[in-house]
Amino acid sequence: MSTAEETAGGETQPWAQVTPDAARRLLVAAVEAFAERGYHATTTRDIAGRAGMSPAALYIHYKTKEELLHRISRIGHDKALDILRTAAAGDGSAAERLTDAVRSFVRWHAAQHTTARVVQYELEALGADARAEIVALRRQTDAAVRGIIEDGVAAGDFDVPDVPGTTLAVVSLCVDVARWFNVNGPRTPDEVGTLYADLVLRMVGAKE
Repeated sequence: MSTAEETAGGETQPWAQVTPDAARRLLVAAVEAFAERGYHATTTRDIAGRAGMSPAALYIHYKTKEELLHRISRIGHDKALDILRTAAAGDGSAAERLTDAVRSFVRWHAAQHTTARVVQYELEALGADARAEIVALRRQTDAAVRGIIEDGVAAGDFDVPDVPGTTLAVVSLCVDVARWFNVNGPRTPDEVGTLYADLVLRMVGAKE
């Protein structure tokens, strides 16, 4: 499955906000190249070639290869944060909101696994300022999950002696799906999301 074809629950890749069309094509090509070869092994010529454009055309839209990675990372992290914040702000008990958060977060990382691998595992390739921006978004992501867990503990629904450590474990578990998910494997993104939601409820000692 190509990056352009990946979907999550019927949702197409979130590149519609990238305009014009040439800039979007270059971004999609960069995602595929970075996921396949890694950021450092990918050249701007590789990216332009995948997009069916000349290397010179790339610089019209992106000054550097790092700018491309930064744009990809920002869009991906914004989407992940939106997924978790939506679940955290939902109605229902902490267990229901944590279930929704994990299921949706995992489903995105599975269905958008090519994009998610780049978003989650190429952070160190960014320069200091861009990296600090993305790290701040990751902290907000952690905070959304931690808030749900804290709500469950306060209500007596969760048994979590170490909330920060458990938050890290939950987020890491969800994110890692992007590394191993295979579209030809035995489970769909929805099925993996449901499985992981059940596992996380067990991790936090959710009461029946």
